[in-house]
Amino acid sequence: MIREKLIVALGMVAALPLIAANAEPPTPAPAGTPSTRYCLRVDPETGSRIETIQCRTREDWASLDVDIDQEWAENGVRVIA
Repeated sequence: MIREKLIVALGMVAALPLIAANAEPPTPAPAGTPSTRYCLRVDPETGSRIETIQCRTREDWASLDVDIDQEWAENGVRVIA
């Protein structure tokens, strides 16, 4: 039983480079004007499990050390022009 689990685990580890090679590059956030707001899902506040969405301009996200183009692929919701 342990041997079978070990074989499965090693097989999964061996497949990781293949999975990573087929991953698509993240799509950047759409271009906009300086007043365009980008809405992203953010982690819930301490003590809450409710996910929130915050909308800010590129400049506002940059002041919070958030690279909007990098985060957009995973957490982007919408763009408000």
